[in-house]
Amino acid sequence: MNPIDVIPLPAFDDNYIWLLRTEGTPDCVVVDPGDEDPVLAYLEAQDLQLTAMLITHKHGDHTGGVKALKQHWPRAVVYGPAHEPVSSLDRRLEDGAEISLLQGKMNLRVLDVPGHTEGHIAYHGDGLLFCGDTLFAGGCGRVFSGTFEQLSDSLRRIAELPADALIYCAHEYTLANLGFARWVEPENAALLQRIREDREKRARGLPTVPSTLALELATNPFLRTDVPDVVRAAEKWAGRSLSGHREVFKALRQWKDRDYD
Repeated sequence: MNPIDVIPLPAFDDNYIWLLRTEGTPDCVVVDPGDEDPVLAYLEAQDLQLTAMLITHKHGDHTGGVKALKQHWPRAVVYGPAHEPVSSLDRRLEDGAEISLLQGKMNLRVLDVPGHTEGHIAYHGDGLLFCGDTLFAGGCGRVFSGTFEQLSDSLRRIAELPADALIYCAHEYTLANLGFARWVEPENAALLQRIREDREKRARGLPTVPSTLALELATNPFLRTDVPDVVRAAEKWAGRSLSGHREVFKALRQWKDRDYD
């Protein structure tokens, strides 16, 4: 059993700020605190102290609460991407960097996963992946200041992690993502089952995340760019043959951008 508790703190309309804690210490860590209010409320209610903040990328809904939290907890170390303009960082992290948190009870390695933005990073360790807006449950992020090729490569890198990794993305976009996935693979039995299960979760007010990498590999079209049915669907939409993962991915992402979102 993983000794780390991961608590979702809902923010804005559909964001999740992830709070990490463990027994035996009042210390905690938050991931992508776009809003300070839910974090401060939880810390006060649970009598916890903030020791670190992990930032995946530069967008304001992931960084907006950092300054206020730092005022309350000036010793909290702010970690984040070395190649993005996030002014509040104490430690800028490159690919392969390792950080130890919660008095050594949690160790994470940094992965460069650009595409959504130019310097997006993820944090992986102890069977957990905090991937911001690179990979979503059932989908992936839009391409903003990165490139389609970068995001395709980043997703393939994530796909190589252990299949039982728990995927903690930063938004509750799952049902919409799965709706598009059903356009791509309308006869995917695992996908249809996932849609039923995740609809039930949302009906009960529960998060659909985390998911597992195994589930994403079975149902997320953006991780299935070598599956014949996915390739055929992308080619049909594009109106031409597509060569390789990058071309299939780009067609899928543009299809979702233009016709679904």
